[in-house]
Amino acid sequence: MSIIEVKELVKKFKTPDKKGDLIAVNGISFSVEKGEIFGLLGPNGAGKTTTLEIIEGLQDPTSGETLIKGINTHKELNKVKNLIGIQLQSSAYYEFLKLGEILELFGTFYHKAIEPDKLLDIVQLRDKKKALIKQLSGGQQQRFSICAALVNDPEVVFLDEPTTGLDPQARRSMWEFIKKINEQGKTVVITTHYMEEAEYLCNRVGIMDQGKIISLDTPKNLVRNLHSSARINFYADEQFDIDSLKSVDGILEVKNDSEHKYHLKVTHSNEVLPKLYKWAEQNNIFMQELEVVTAGLEDVFIELTGKKLRD
Repeated sequence: MSIIEVKELVKKFKTPDKKGDLIAVNGISFSVEKGEIFGLLGPNGAGKTTTLEIIEGLQDPTSGETLIKGINTHKELNKVKNLIGIQLQSSAYYEFLKLGEILELFGTFYHKAIEPDKLLDIVQLRDKKKALIKQLSGGQQQRFSICAALVNDPEVVFLDEPTTGLDPQARRSMWEFIKKINEQGKTVVITTHYMEEAEYLCNRVGIMDQGKIISLDTPKNLVRNLHSSARINFYADEQFDIDSLKSVDGILEVKNDSEHKYHLKVTHSNEVLPKLYKWAEQNNIFMQELEVVTAGLEDVFIELTGKKLRD
């Protein structure tokens, strides 16, 4: 059952020279199922944040429509506000209010609100209830921004690049908080340019580039449908005919970036490896430091667009 529907969404901005339009979102359509974690993945400038802000009612679309539980987010925004919680890329809070006081204030904006203590417990900040926002670490501030997004007990939570700027340990911790929120029955929509974040968190991912969704599926299916699902790297001291290596069934591409290191793009590593070992034995090649690198969403993006995810 779809809780969010996006239909033929377009957003154009006037360029500074007023000679044309910048198309930030270019006719995209997708839906989000109730109870899932849905991710929009793509490089900076792909249109992820603009898409989210239109769904949230913070920006007007040039054309198309966005619905949450069948309610148009622009024609009936007040109804939608009680259904959603929003964590923006950067948030500003009252500097001289304590965390508990900020949550109490936010709670007055809605028909219903969760007690500040319960909210702070969710993100493990109960002991910081009387602290000021500037007294929190970067990771704690990010957790509090999610906490503030939950004040009205929303059905849908929007998180815009929730782990940007965090160290790896804090990022992992944030992932667990997001999982916990989802396990409480809330639908979560996130934007990110971290492929590992999308792979770990999301039930489904829409990959965006230049304002379009170029592919949408589960992370596993996106990787499974790659022409190449793995890479194999190894060193070999002996010189050999690279064309003979290319002839091994299942090897799609061979690169040699140094005198003795080889990089193979292959279809399926478990099928290619036995054939590769047989080739090496027949040609008296001793392969050293052999490693198999499983494909990920970065590889999906490169195959679809020809460029790296964080370009």
